[in-house]
Amino acid sequence: MHNIENSHGHPTPVRVAATPALPWMASTMPLPTRIAFVGNYLPRECGIATFTTDLCTALGAEFGENRLFAIPVNDPDSQYDYPDQVRLELTQEDISSYERAAEFLNFNGNDLVCLQHEYGIYGGAAGRMILAMLRKLKMPLVTTLHTVLREPDANQRIVLEEIIELSDRVVVMSELAAQLLRDVYAVPAGKIDVIPHGVPDMPFMDPNFFKDKFGTEGKSVLLTFGLLSPNKGIENVIRALPAILEKQPNVVYIVSGVTHPHLRKREGERYREGLLALAAELGVSSHLILNNRFVDAEELIEHVGAADIYITPYKHEAQVVSGTLAIALGAGKAIISTPYWHARELLADNRGILVPFDSPDAIAKAVLRLLDNDAERHAMRKRAYLHSRETTWQKTARAYMACFQRARFERSLLPRAAQPDDAAINPISRIDLLPMLDTAHLAALTDDTGILQHAIFSVPNPMEGYTTDDNARALIVSTRLEETQAVDCNGRYQKLSHRYLAFLWNAFDAGAGRFRNFLSYDRRWLEDVGSEDSHGRALWALGTVLGHSRDAGLRGAAGRLFEVAVPATVMFSSPRAWAFSILGLQAYLDWFPGDRAMQVVRNNLANRLLDIYERCHSTSWHWFEDSLSYSNARLPQALMLAGARSGNKRMLEAGMEAMEWLMAQQHRNLKDVFVPIGSNGFFTRGSEKARFDQQPVEACATICACLEAYRLTEQKSWREEADHVFHWFTGKNDLLVPLYDATTGGCRDGLHPDRVNENQGAESTLSFLMALLEVQAAKSASANQLQQEISLPFESSRIAQ
Repeated sequence: MHNIENSHGHPTPVRVAATPALPWMASTMPLPTRIAFVGNYLPRECGIATFTTDLCTALGAEFGENRLFAIPVNDPDSQYDYPDQVRLELTQEDISSYERAAEFLNFNGNDLVCLQHEYGIYGGAAGRMILAMLRKLKMPLVTTLHTVLREPDANQRIVLEEIIELSDRVVVMSELAAQLLRDVYAVPAGKIDVIPHGVPDMPFMDPNFFKDKFGTEGKSVLLTFGLLSPNKGIENVIRALPAILEKQPNVVYIVSGVTHPHLRKREGERYREGLLALAAELGVSSHLILNNRFVDAEELIEHVGAADIYITPYKHEAQVVSGTLAIALGAGKAIISTPYWHARELLADNRGILVPFDSPDAIAKAVLRLLDNDAERHAMRKRAYLHSRETTWQKTARAYMACFQRARFERSLLPRAAQPDDAAINPISRIDLLPMLDTAHLAALTDDTGILQHAIFSVPNPMEGYTTDDNARALIVSTRLEETQAVDCNGRYQKLSHRYLAFLWNAFDAGAGRFRNFLSYDRRWLEDVGSEDSHGRALWALGTVLGHSRDAGLRGAAGRLFEVAVPATVMFSSPRAWAFSILGLQAYLDWFPGDRAMQVVRNNLANRLLDIYERCHSTSWHWFEDSLSYSNARLPQALMLAGARSGNKRMLEAGMEAMEWLMAQQHRNLKDVFVPIGSNGFFTRGSEKARFDQQPVEACATICACLEAYRLTEQKSWREEADHVFHWFTGKNDLLVPLYDATTGGCRDGLHPDRVNENQGAESTLSFLMALLEVQAAKSASANQLQQEISLPFESSRIAQ
């Protein structure tokens, strides 16, 4: 048993067998916000359609309908009037529809896909066309298996084994099905959830309450319902009727349900007509009601409610789930069944009577036994009803949601390398090569006001407006572009710098001495005072202009704003605001080293960083705070830089120590893959660190800090580390998918456990460009140094001559 909170916040026990308890799930895992259900859906007439619809209805009632949508399969030459819950339809024998469905699911930002699997509903041999969709999915997959065969044929085994391999979790509805998965298909027990078939939450009622609906008042009603087909064994109950009627003449047998659509398409109503002919031959026609209807949920309650005895006379044992049997149990019916797999499990402990296959005599004896013994029949009903209370649709929905949460959590621990769509594959032949500099997306995000904050895929999104944070980052990038690029056609980088600096001037409130941060697209400031971090980033950008720009006008405007913006920093409490300010102050001081006032501010902020580090760090936790969150590497970078420039040895040592420890926290398998601290939970001392969502801004900060450590120590390992981290952008990451998009010049917004965030916003794109410029500059400096080292012996020998 484990708990998941219901919609009212109350913990509810959920029976999910074959999996260990997960006490962390309810408290730490967010609910998936968008779940796609793939299978059949009402009004298609089949058991899978009924199950999928009932499950979606239950989940919608418990957690909100806006989380769910369905993708049903249409069989050949069929169309259905689906409800709004259905977003997309699959064509059974058209493999391209499965491939397009995968693309649809991937770009619609779904958190999870729940597949309903039955061999007969998908196209191809053993339904193999569904694999064309599953192979391309980038999000977690939970598969409910409605059939598990003990002796599958070759095609069935191949298809099911690949579905299980592609699935994060597998749901079955019986313990026997779980055992078959373990024994026949070698599925690890920890991957299997046993969630019983859901049942309507019906009251325990006297069958006589419903009998007038069917004209059966005063009669004993036997019932079988569901889709009709020869394997259901209904003829065996009809054959039992003469013996039953001999002792109980008021018995009527109701068979409710339409002929299975596939059978009807092949043979018409031959099976139903055969049942009527058999009843006529045996002289029991007046005691047989064939209700040729596919009943809805409300009618189903009435049909089942009217039954004194429910019978499932199936002819074969290899059935791991029967939805009709589960519903009859949930209604508190006295049940007679043949011993197929699911019946043996559900009707154990005297919750029903099992009779041999193809035995009308045994059916007749069991019916008479129950009709002759009211006490036994009612005791059996009560046992069935009480047992089913743990399987109502409400509880089944909660169990499924717990399973979904676990699937997402496990995917975050063990992410899979995804295959990008063909259109998204970047023309980078090797992920260890630096891509060409491309500022096209930077230009696309920039308008007459500044750089827009967000994008929808690669399209700028004006609805989200602008921020000082992003325009400060953009000013740093455009200044470095102006400085490092040999060619600046028509002064485009200089023009960008002017625009971003103008934004910062507009953001500054001289009266408050502070920058505002959020600006709407119609140029309305959305706050009076921005965050301390946004102020620190603005100072960093202004200092970068003063330390690196060759444009005298730009430097003059930046210098004046820098002077009036610095005083506010001494009142800041945010360590990251201190760090950003230090980076700006030091860039300024590298150009104006004698400015003692700015030295005082830098030293003040750096000493604060050192102080919180000394008070917080321990032998196992070399950090400034009790948690790591965002832009983490900027803290040790600022401390290292300030310590080196001010001659404070302890400050430099502390910064290096923190940086080395941070790098150790951000790798998988030592130095195999860079894994920045995820923004979905971060990393608090004593708890698990969040692996996702991984953000480009973290990679950028780490690269810059590593290169700062290299410049200060000349240890090549730091430069190699920066190169290693950079390739996180180009595909050396948990999913082996590039975040940099060489077709646009933009950078995708983050790495989720199952996919990349396809939006290419300002922060991500600027982080990539900043990182690329830093790595390019480091390589250029190394190349120049190597050239000097090579030329020195030649120069010396020439002078000696």
